[in-house]
Amino acid sequence: MRCPYCKFERTRVIDTTHDARGGIRRRRVCVQCSERFSTYERPVLATPLLIKRDGTREAFSHDKLEAGLRVACAKRPISAADIERIIGEIESELQQLGKAEVSSRLVGDRAIAKLKELDEVAYIRYAIVYLRLDDLEAIQGEINRLLNG
Repeated sequence: MRCPYCKFERTRVIDTTHDARGGIRRRRVCVQCSERFSTYERPVLATPLLIKRDGTREAFSHDKLEAGLRVACAKRPISAADIERIIGEIESELQQLGKAEVSSRLVGDRAIAKLKELDEVAYIRYAIVYLRLDDLEAIQGEINRLLNG
C-alpha cells in the first residue's frame, strides 16, 4: 500500500477491524514518514449483464438507474438516501443471483415494486415510462389498479 502522504511504497498494518457489511478497515503506518492512515476493503461482486428488449446487452449502470429514479421522484418527499437504498438493494439482489446475464425487465420490475411501496406518485411516473403507458386510458387504468389494490 502506497503512503498517501509521502508516496513511499511500504506501509505496515497496525490494526484490522471488520464491519457488519463484510468490509475490512485497516489502520496503517508508513515505514518512511511514520504517518498513519486507514484503508477500507470490501468485496466487489460482479453484476450481471442486462439483456435489453431489443436483445442487446449492456452492463448494469448505477448512474442510469439513479437518473430514472430521480426523475420519477422529483419534487416528492423522497430523500436521496431512499433512492440510494433502492439502487443498493437492486444491485445486491442482482449480484446474489449469481448469473452472468439477466433480463433488464428484472431491474425495472424491482425498481417499480420498490417505488410502489415508497411513493405512489413516483411509482406512476416511473410506470408511465417503464410500462409504456402511451395514452391517458392506460395511465388511468394503472391508477385505478393502484387505488383498488
